[in-house]
Amino acid sequence: MRSTSSAVQASPLKTLSSEVVLKQAKNDLKHSDPKVRTLAIQYLGNGDPSVAIPLIQEMLSDQDPRVRAEALYSLMKFQDPIVGTLIRKYLRDSDPKVRITALRGMFKLGGRVDLNLLLQFLSDSSPLVRRKVATLLGWSRMEGVLPTLVELSKDEDPRVRKAALSSLITLYPEESEDRMLEAMTDRDTDLRSWAKGVMEKMVASPLRAAGPRPDREGKSI
Repeated sequence: MRSTSSAVQASPLKTLSSEVVLKQAKNDLKHSDPKVRTLAIQYLGNGDPSVAIPLIQEMLSDQDPRVRAEALYSLMKFQDPIVGTLIRKYLRDSDPKVRITALRGMFKLGGRVDLNLLLQFLSDSSPLVRRKVATLLGWSRMEGVLPTLVELSKDEDPRVRKAALSSLITLYPEESEDRMLEAMTDRDTDLRSWAKGVMEKMVASPLRAAGPRPDREGKSI
């Protein structure tokens, strides 16, 4: 029989007073099952910041990385100065799931992202983290990231190389051509096939097919 002791697993919350639900959520943060602790964090993440932030912050030290990641993600919902500090701290977490969550948070919060802070992830032990950096750089359209993306496009993991090349095409279409040509002879079969397809589309694009655009005097520019 399914247990209904947890506030987040019990009958609809609207039938209970907020005080009772909050009390149960606090108890669930100490539950032995990490899934229950995660659900409790999710509930608190939609509550009063003055109550939720201190409780969720304590869960950043949870032994389960999934719980730590959820705690960090939930804290990002609150516009509180401490969140930025916590994100920078957990960029160095021992688990890649938490590091990826912190990376997403750093970009999500807005403001200027310190590119030097991201350089440490070029040699991160997890290819998932390195791939996330490559993807986020393309998504954020930061300036001055060409050298970083070129470096990531030479990563040992083909998934990282592909993510970096995708961002290069988005941000630096002309500068990325040489790297895309090299990718067409990549040692990874899937990446070679992908690069070939992308290059074929680039060559067949209307702008290229039209050739150089003449200026008013008939000269090519």
